[in-house]
Amino acid sequence: MDIVLEIFDTFLFDRLYATAFPRSSTTNGQNVVQAATSTFSSMRELPTAIYPSTQLWTLEPSEYAFRSAWPRDNVWRQTLSLYLITWLFGLVVYFVGATISYLFIFDHATFTHPKYLKNQVRLEIKQASIALPIIAVFTVPFFVGEVQGYAKLYDQPADAPFWLYNILQFPFFIAFTDFFIYWIHRGLHHPRVYKTLHKPHHKWIMPTPYASHAFHPIDGFAQSVPYHVFPFIFPLNKIAYIILFIFINIWTVFIHDGEYVANSSIINGAACHTMHHLYFNYNYGQFTTLWDRFGGSYRKPNEELFRRESKMSKAEWERQCKEMETVQREVEGDDDRNYGDEARRLQKKVV
Repeated sequence: MDIVLEIFDTFLFDRLYATAFPRSSTTNGQNVVQAATSTFSSMRELPTAIYPSTQLWTLEPSEYAFRSAWPRDNVWRQTLSLYLITWLFGLVVYFVGATISYLFIFDHATFTHPKYLKNQVRLEIKQASIALPIIAVFTVPFFVGEVQGYAKLYDQPADAPFWLYNILQFPFFIAFTDFFIYWIHRGLHHPRVYKTLHKPHHKWIMPTPYASHAFHPIDGFAQSVPYHVFPFIFPLNKIAYIILFIFINIWTVFIHDGEYVANSSIINGAACHTMHHLYFNYNYGQFTTLWDRFGGSYRKPNEELFRRESKMSKAEWERQCKEMETVQREVEGDDDRNYGDEARRLQKKVV
């Protein structure tokens, strides 16, 4: 995250901190920039160098980088900055990704499904908006640790353990996180924790892309832990880390978009994840079906989902609802969701 933090510092935070927490020193910041390209340590008055986060490019610090009592290397500033980035930038990524999917990919005929909730999109957005700032609180210590140099993030391809690792790190990251998320997700379905922690995400029987981040905060954080732990255990290129961060958010939206493109026995795509939301106890994996097959929880998506004429048919929906209601009673007891009359009214109009 040091690359991301440096970008935000250069173009936003330096000026904000200089305004909010100005230095009391009479030292002319511009002169310091010209003389030494340095910042002031939070521990002493002597200037210390600002080290670039990457050798791929150079971002020249402005005079504002030296005008704050909270310099860039101040851990409290880093913590606050990373919290704001994690929360607000995460919110932007969520809204942009989910909105693009909602407008151009999501099948709006889902609105007519009998298990589509009244005001569901509004409820999904509300849940995600509540969860993201809280998830950020738990996530920031990992990011601060990375910026402070405790992770095994590396900058140049030549810094990898061996050259091929620059390619292998991507499937390795996916395999590592897929394994642990499977078991974390399955654990969240244990009766002792499901209703408190994971049921808020299962409120959406027929999710929209806005359900992608609509979790209980602890649930959302728990399933993200493997992503954050990986670079503390294994080497990971800094740019690859950013690419994977963006990919994970896109993938999370993708598996909730209701557009069943890939009928793959290996990839845990939207169809597999729809089976999970409909029938609860199947397809816990994040990226692949490997650990569901190993753990006996894999359920192949119904063939009807891949044919539009049957996917949106009344007969298919009735079959889905009948089985879903049976499993739902076993898992949750009484169904407290508010489906309202809107879905049934629209269904009569469309089907």
